[in-house]
Amino acid sequence: MTILTNEDKISIVNQHKRNVEYSKYNLQVSLIEENAVTSPDQDAIDALNDKITEINKKITALDAELASLS
Repeated sequence: MTILTNEDKISIVNQHKRNVEYSKYNLQVSLIEENAVTSPDQDAIDALNDKITEINKKITALDAELASLS
């Protein structure tokens, strides 16, 4: 049976956080694109902002997990 060390766990959480940060930036770029058009779709903008808010919650949770492992 293999037991994960704290360093292993921290590495895994950091990988997750990096993936979530990629997703967040992708949404931010989509928001830039939507705002750049002549008639931005407010529903799309609201949906993107909602997704960014959810990702921020995930980042907060991952930061809390990292803190618990330190």
